[in-house]
Amino acid sequence: MTDTQTFTKVLKTREVVALSFGAMIGWSWVLMTGVWITEAGTLGTLIAFAVGGLAITLIGLTYSELAAAMPKAGGEHVYTHRALGANWSFVCTWALLFSYLNVCMFESVALPTAIEYLFPQIRIGTLWSVLGADVDLGFAIIGAFGAAVVTWANYVGIRTAAFVQTVVTALILVSGALLISGAVVFGDTANAQPWLGSGVSGILVVFIMVPAMLIGFDVIPQSAEEIDLPPNRIGRLLVISVFCAVLWYIGVAAAVGFGLPGPLLAESTMATADAAAHLWGIPGAGYLLVFGGVCGILTSWNAFVVGASRVLYALAKSGFIPDAFGKLHPKYHTPYIGILTIGALSMIAPLFGRTILVWLINTSSFAVTIAFLFVAISFLALRRHEPEMPRPFQITHPRLVGYGAIVMSLALLAGFFPWSDSALVWPDEWLTILVWVVLGALLLFRFQRKEHL
Repeated sequence: MTDTQTFTKVLKTREVVALSFGAMIGWSWVLMTGVWITEAGTLGTLIAFAVGGLAITLIGLTYSELAAAMPKAGGEHVYTHRALGANWSFVCTWALLFSYLNVCMFESVALPTAIEYLFPQIRIGTLWSVLGADVDLGFAIIGAFGAAVVTWANYVGIRTAAFVQTVVTALILVSGALLISGAVVFGDTANAQPWLGSGVSGILVVFIMVPAMLIGFDVIPQSAEEIDLPPNRIGRLLVISVFCAVLWYIGVAAAVGFGLPGPLLAESTMATADAAAHLWGIPGAGYLLVFGGVCGILTSWNAFVVGASRVLYALAKSGFIPDAFGKLHPKYHTPYIGILTIGALSMIAPLFGRTILVWLINTSSFAVTIAFLFVAISFLALRRHEPEMPRPFQITHPRLVGYGAIVMSLALLAGFFPWSDSALVWPDEWLTILVWVVLGALLLFRFQRKEHL
């Protein structure tokens, strides 16, 4: 008889890269590139992503070794549990879950926002306002429909989710190739003036956003139990995915910088699309870029449903949350209770307006950086306490990488506190974190009581 409580190993190299790369390439490369160039200039933006990409690469290297050594669903939860024990593992995983859920809910609002650029008539009428943000019925319907589609793709199996991810990622690459090739053929270095925008301060503003842009490579560890590849390949693919995503953002930023003259950039609300239309001289090029952005929303959303559902699975298997989240579907071998829960949250998220959801996406970056810090600490702890543990993908300079990842994580965390220009907002965003912390504390207390009975 087939064991229904095991994952199915179906993911190959192409699907793994598409899952990770697609998670990191969301909507921001279409929406935010103009903001980055305005703040930091073309060269400053490239510097910010190069340095920020180095920071995430150091963190990613610690993940690579651990994912290859322990290819189990739950990723960070598994590593920190072995290195630091159950309590600290819960703290790390609870922060990670907060980040993943927030991204999933935010995507259901980002989707209709992107589609409106292509079809302005999607607005039907305002239902109500939440904290100054209007909730439109048309937006809510499109967001809920998108959530239903992504939920279905994940419910019926990782193979379906991976196929969707691969196809949609290919469409993103086509739209990006259109923009970058247009800049190569028709771009002008004079458009990139001033090269450094507002100087160091502008570079720092962009730098602090980089981790949020590159969240998603860690869906590889979450789905490691479903990857049908040698463990050492898993580690390599994780690093390759981060490298590809950094190159993508750098290529897009350079294309917009060289392709869109300063006056047009200043007027643009979607610089990437406007740059494509300007370079090729046809509005259709801009529409294709926005279509690529819509695809980016879907790939990011799909990947984070995979990640969040596997985090819920790992927490349930460890006894922190109800056992139902640790059950796999008898036919599809997916953690279906978690997937349905995430889908339900994503479907209702558009009803709360953009203001609250902006708080959620900002705090998700803070939360995932905490997880990065815990993984780096676990990496060093396991190197010290279990030096003989088999490591199919082994880092050659573990102390340099490990301590470098810790320093980078702390530096990134510092950017969220009140002394920084990019600090989280009090009380709104900090109270959002506090509510999640209190809920986590109650679950941890429940777990500890159960363990002592």
